[in-house]
Amino acid sequence: MLGGATGGEIVAGFSLCLSSNSAGDGKPHCYVTDDSPIPKRPDQLAAVHGLTRGLVVLALLFVFLVGVNGLSDGFKSLGSDLLDSFFKATENPFIGLMVGILATTLVQSSSVTTSMIVGLVAAPVNPLPIANAVPMVMGANIGTTVTNTIVSMAHMGRKDEFRRAFAVATCHDFFNFMAVAVLLPLELATGYLQRLATWLATQLTGIGGVEYDSPIKGALKGALVPIKYIADLVTPSDQLAGVVLMIISGALIFSALLLLVRTLRSALQTRVEAIVSRAFEQHAILAMLVGLIVTAMVQSSSITTSLLVPLAGAALITLQQAFPVTLGANVGTTVTALLAALAVTGVNAQAGITIALVHFLFNMSGILLIFPIERIRRIPLSAARWLADTAAESRRWALAYVAVLFYGLPALFAVMNNLLN
Repeated sequence: MLGGATGGEIVAGFSLCLSSNSAGDGKPHCYVTDDSPIPKRPDQLAAVHGLTRGLVVLALLFVFLVGVNGLSDGFKSLGSDLLDSFFKATENPFIGLMVGILATTLVQSSSVTTSMIVGLVAAPVNPLPIANAVPMVMGANIGTTVTNTIVSMAHMGRKDEFRRAFAVATCHDFFNFMAVAVLLPLELATGYLQRLATWLATQLTGIGGVEYDSPIKGALKGALVPIKYIADLVTPSDQLAGVVLMIISGALIFSALLLLVRTLRSALQTRVEAIVSRAFEQHAILAMLVGLIVTAMVQSSSITTSLLVPLAGAALITLQQAFPVTLGANVGTTVTALLAALAVTGVNAQAGITIALVHFLFNMSGILLIFPIERIRRIPLSAARWLADTAAESRRWALAYVAVLFYGLPALFAVMNNLLN
């Protein structure tokens, strides 16, 4: 008898049932022949998806590094007059600080800003001086906190919930303000960050007399050839072609990091939430390490700190528990700049590594300065609570805080600098 597998249902292949008592038990025996593909097991599908995501991550990292190199090459084509004006403006450390804040708030990512700074410092010709770049890196640290502050605004409809969420969001702000307020004057007076970073970069790039050479230099240069060709097609002017190359490279950096963060977040979101939740039960040092590792994994401190905001709003964590995770995220976000620095080539490659190390040392110095002593550690927490209480009573203060601090103040400094000049 020929028939479907169940109740005459037609399926791929067929079943053959023999009524004869070949087995001696008087029952028909059916043999199934099916030429349809055997479905893959869940573990096989997971492996395929994991491999695909891994290849996507590697491809996006490559595009990101191509953008960093393109930014360096485009910068050297701008011409000495324009570069001299930019360098002169950023010689004022407060202008450099404001440039870092404003640039980061506009692109909503300190990783993008610091990666671009690395590219400018490592430019083969007319590089951005490291001394000018240090305040810009510090400004990027402040600017990155705007994301989780904006995330806390989603809780504005519920007063107590908003108070808790806004306090956790702004403790990151106040920590970075304190670090800059102390370390920027110290750096201007002693240059310790630049000198220590320069020494470390020398050790990393010149061990045994061997100069640093990026292992993927050839691939990156080859990938830049068609981009430079497009820039040259757009305009015959070398200076304008450099501007086009910088715009394309900036778009590559921004897009690659955005997609990289989304890819890693979709792959790791459940694990990240579980890891962060466990961190609150651990010692503060372990909580910092969790914040560092998670941020390095997802390439975004904003994701790590923004996860804390709704947990605080729901009263699942306290401000004291969230604070060390936030500090760890501050250090973890420096990994992106270090990756960018390892990709740059040319005579100023070591300078790119130096400014990336400045970013790392600045965040580590801030933690060592503020966190170990309880009285000092309470300052950013108390300031965050006070601001949260004020904002909870009148939501306008929260909006004014974001508008003035992250956008109004940098714009005011820029206008004042132009007027004074």
